[in-house]
Amino acid sequence: MIRCVLYRLLSIEITQRIFLHRTNMEYVGFASRALQSQAHKKQRRSNSNNSSCQFATRAASYRLRLSYSPGIYSVQANPTSRALPLPPTMAAAAAEEEGRLATKYVLITGGVVSGLGKGVTASSVGVVLKSCGLRVTCIKIDPYLNTDAGTMSPFEHGEVFVLDDGGEVDLDLGNYERFLDVTLTRENNITTGKIYQSVIEKERKGDYLGKTVQVVPHVTDEIKNWIQSVSSVPVDGQTRPADVCVIELGGTVGDIESMPFIEALRQLSFSLGKDNFCLIHVSLVPVLGVVGEQKTKPTQHSVRELRALGLTPDLLACRSAQPLIGSVKEKLSQFCHVPVENILDIHDVPNIWHVPLILRNQKAHEAIIKQLNLARSAGPPVLRDWTQMAESYDNLSNSVKIALVGKYNNLTDSYLSVVKALLHSSVACSLKPSIQWVAASDLEDAAATSAPDAHAKAWETLKDSSCILIPGGFGDRGISGMILAAKYARENKVPYLGICLGMQISVIEMSRHVLGLGDADSEEFNTDTPDRVVMYMPEVSKTHMGNTMRLGCRRTFFHKPDSLTSKMYGSPPHVDERHRHRYEVNPSFVPMLEKAGLQFVGCDESGNRMEIVELQDHPFYIGVQYHPEFKSRPRRPSPPFTGLILAATEHIRTLANISNGGAGASE
Repeated sequence: MIRCVLYRLLSIEITQRIFLHRTNMEYVGFASRALQSQAHKKQRRSNSNNSSCQFATRAASYRLRLSYSPGIYSVQANPTSRALPLPPTMAAAAAEEEGRLATKYVLITGGVVSGLGKGVTASSVGVVLKSCGLRVTCIKIDPYLNTDAGTMSPFEHGEVFVLDDGGEVDLDLGNYERFLDVTLTRENNITTGKIYQSVIEKERKGDYLGKTVQVVPHVTDEIKNWIQSVSSVPVDGQTRPADVCVIELGGTVGDIESMPFIEALRQLSFSLGKDNFCLIHVSLVPVLGVVGEQKTKPTQHSVRELRALGLTPDLLACRSAQPLIGSVKEKLSQFCHVPVENILDIHDVPNIWHVPLILRNQKAHEAIIKQLNLARSAGPPVLRDWTQMAESYDNLSNSVKIALVGKYNNLTDSYLSVVKALLHSSVACSLKPSIQWVAASDLEDAAATSAPDAHAKAWETLKDSSCILIPGGFGDRGISGMILAAKYARENKVPYLGICLGMQISVIEMSRHVLGLGDADSEEFNTDTPDRVVMYMPEVSKTHMGNTMRLGCRRTFFHKPDSLTSKMYGSPPHVDERHRHRYEVNPSFVPMLEKAGLQFVGCDESGNRMEIVELQDHPFYIGVQYHPEFKSRPRRPSPPFTGLILAATEHIRTLANISNGGAGASE
């Protein structure tokens, strides 16, 4: 009787979805609405006074628990009752639903050399899959021992990208956010340091009590659990897990530090099955200058190395200067065991917005969707807006010169998000950005003697630019040159945007040359100065460097609604932007600076921490303590950057051209 009642309950009601609880692999759901009419027919044929039928009708919405253990499905009315096996048809339907709802994985690996563009490839794969109607999340694996990128030099690893939750992560997560328009968390960046730290903490707590803690299985299990846990967290504002998780494995195949990750990913692919895991290997097909022939041998060896480690690529993404010729694809197919149609030709393009279009044109989405058995969930790719964006940039003829006065100009990736934000804003103004790289140290007076040619060229470049931007940074190298650049912008009415350190530079410059405080400085550069116009934030640690700054998305309130910055954001009461700093403007000097014309128009919730400055009687002289570049998107450029471009082209009064509610704006 109980079995009959439960089966009838299972046939009465269904919700639109069955939710997967990933920790114990249990599905919580309701009975099938599709079987409701069948159940009612059976009830009508039976005795209408039958107590079990009456009970089934009264309990139409009774919640059941559908449990799963490899291949076995059962139903129970509550956790303490005896589980009853489902009929074969219902078990098959549950298995099919499980396969449809489970997150699929696309792994991006790299071979031959680093710097091939795995991050752009991973982002572009996500764009194409998203255009097919699939929801996508991303994970970046960095095999270094640092727990995060926060303490790494920009010369060593490029910029440190900051997320809403304060995570200091690899710059590739910035690519993911910009391409896919999602909001990631620090957990989406996995490092060897994080994994070992977690394993050691568990060992100290006794989670492995009695066990010898080893790379296999404990470290590899931690990696797999981390991946599956993070992939279940939605990053697009929805409540359900994503359909596809794109994983980028940093470094190249064969690196000793990435071996535990490769082994964990091999185990993960085996446990998930072929329908849930797709591997794309990015490799180089070089052309030797003497011969002029596209060489496949590096890719062959790279794939051989990957297969020796237990992973076989489903697709090859071949990087080359020119499109691959047909015979090269056939040769790669033969020696790498990859179908010709799954060999993707990712050649050099005018701008990286073309990469998703290249993948679409070569039907990469069809190969991935087929591999992941997602044909029922995915539609044809819709990239109309993306195509228009890529082609509109190619067709732009006018440009704007932007002097970027920085400390880390030898590696342009040090300012990657700034460069992208300038690109987004320039394209929104129908202009191409022409970034003029100016080393701050070359502007200093000392450089006139030590490097006169570099000094003269730096000043010539600065004066020839339409606007000046000073980005963030740390340390005292080049600070004097930055102060001179800010002074030149102020005195000559050149549009100026200072970001983080750049805002502090404008405060120091005004204090020295307008207020007459010759010793005015930042506590970062001179701890003994009597005029600390920029000081150490009291709550920040002075003994530990990692993850101790004021980080993440913070709210800035406009104290002067008629300010230019407020108008650029669309006149909201406040904005939410990402921060990364340990020094701030000394509030005791604010009245003096405001009296001199430097207005502090934005503050934090306390009103004591200065966030935005504007110079009176200047077409555009703005400094922000936050980093607006981190929230800039191709279709939603950052207002401060857009304002800088408009000011450089003398269109700053055309505020209608700046989208209301742009990146960072709040209601």
